[in-house]
Amino acid sequence: MKIAVEGCCHGELDKIYETIEFLEKKEGVKVDLLLCCGDFQAVRNEGDMKCMAVPAKYRTMQTFYKYYSGEKKAPILTIFIGGNHEASNHLQELPYGGWVAPNIYYLGYAGVVRYKGIRIGGLSGIYKSHDYRKGHHEFPPYNPETLRSVYHVRNVEVFKLKQIQMPVDIFMSHDWPRGIYHYGSTGELLQKKKFLRHEVETNTLGSPAAEELLAHLQPSYWFSAHLHVKFAAFMQHAPKGNAAPRATKFLSLDKCLPRREFLQIVDIPERSDSSEGLEYDPEWLAVLKATDGLQRSSPHPWNPPENNGLHDRWDFSASEAAMMEVVEGLSGELAVPENFTQTVSAFDPDKPLPHTAPSCGTNAQTTELCAKVGLTDIYAKAGEQRRPGWAGREEEEEEEGGSGDELSEYPTDTSAQSSSFNPDEITIEDEWEEEGGEEDAPAKGDGPSRVRTTPRLILPEPKLDASSPRLPLMDLPPPSHSTPAAAVAEAERDEAEQDEAELDKTELDEAERDEAERDEAELDKAERDEAELDDGDAAAAARILKRSGGTAGESDSRTATPRIKRRNQVIYAAAEEEEEEEEETSDCI
Repeated sequence: MKIAVEGCCHGELDKIYETIEFLEKKEGVKVDLLLCCGDFQAVRNEGDMKCMAVPAKYRTMQTFYKYYSGEKKAPILTIFIGGNHEASNHLQELPYGGWVAPNIYYLGYAGVVRYKGIRIGGLSGIYKSHDYRKGHHEFPPYNPETLRSVYHVRNVEVFKLKQIQMPVDIFMSHDWPRGIYHYGSTGELLQKKKFLRHEVETNTLGSPAAEELLAHLQPSYWFSAHLHVKFAAFMQHAPKGNAAPRATKFLSLDKCLPRREFLQIVDIPERSDSSEGLEYDPEWLAVLKATDGLQRSSPHPWNPPENNGLHDRWDFSASEAAMMEVVEGLSGELAVPENFTQTVSAFDPDKPLPHTAPSCGTNAQTTELCAKVGLTDIYAKAGEQRRPGWAGREEEEEEEGGSGDELSEYPTDTSAQSSSFNPDEITIEDEWEEEGGEEDAPAKGDGPSRVRTTPRLILPEPKLDASSPRLPLMDLPPPSHSTPAAAVAEAERDEAEQDEAELDKTELDEAERDEAERDEAELDKAERDEAELDDGDAAAAARILKRSGGTAGESDSRTATPRIKRRNQVIYAAAEEEEEEEEETSDCI
């Protein structure tokens, strides 16, 4: 079976399907399935655009609405997960997954389905530590905080997926599992994305939640996106008990742009005697039913049950009897019903409605599945808590004026609103305006063929066998530091004096928080600067995005002056004098 895997979609469905059609004709193959690894942007109308955490100038309709309205139909079954640039109010209607358009299926917050006997799982969103333990409390209209937290991964979804015991063939996540970069060509990755060096060196790049799932599920394939780069890896897992050791082939892909590696066709062995269509997975439905009482729709922290003597039950894995009960509840029919219906009016390019309010209604697909399996519609529950007496009815769309729910006044770039710095939430190279120049300019007459793709999955040879230890971290050179030795010695003496005379623990903690806030502000500013540059300024944009070697004294003159530790002032002063001397020498030359 041939499966097309795509990185960040960003609403470019027309281009993706055209590229697949081109490859099919060029290679003489037939693609059975398309998997999209997030940032799908299932935007139905103007109201949905207001629920996307993107700058206002990039809130564009793209092409999904054509498939939602029925103007077009997806030529190939498409399964996708959510990322961090989504119409969140739309996807929240389908917490357990469902059709967003005919032949286009969303896996939900987390999900597992079967297609032609292949088990496909996924986890939507990206990891952010300070939202990880919360419930799915967000509900439209979003404020600047919930506009972003709505797509953050929650521990309850990870807990559900960790109850899976049967083998998974394919798993998708938007951000990478932490540490996966050590199992591929890390040097090539850092050549393409130099600003990731510090996270790679410290093993902090990626999602620790996805890392846990990778170790537990050990799928045959794991596909991701988010970092806008093609990267392949091969990870050999330690054997579980008496089971044979398993290995995972990892692949991340770029976003849908000309001359970018955003699409790959993968050959998956077919399974005989399997059904042809998309099916529910009995084990997953049994896990959903067993864990239904664990779900929360409040922002209060929650920890999953453990075998620590404090919980009556901590194992929610599905027994054979539980799976049979779920199948009986579906009358023995596991095929996912093709029950898509429009829940809001689709965008009409001839009659734009810029003041349309975001919809916040329940979806009949979720209602039907909850009734058959015995689940709680967590989105409807959040709505009831948000608005007492809310009956799940859809908000009326307004052509003008808006209402109290109108989001048009919300800040559109909320990258600096987050209350904690999370290096895994990579947004500084979203590349909304891509590098221009002759090399990337589309050639005359080029169609989808101008997209650089590879028809076969080429992965590196295994770097480990079952008995080998885990690959060591790369021996990367430390970042350079230009502080003179004399200045360092003098600074160390000042540091000891300041520690003894002035700084207590409270002041130290405050200074460290200030530095973290400054670092976050600088990264956010770099992203905003990049978005404002035109194609002719691509080289300058690349320089803006590069991170320094970690020198704490760097600061942009246009940002507020950060507070720094007094004991380090000598270092900063010496470094600035040296830089001035170098500039003067350069000018003379």
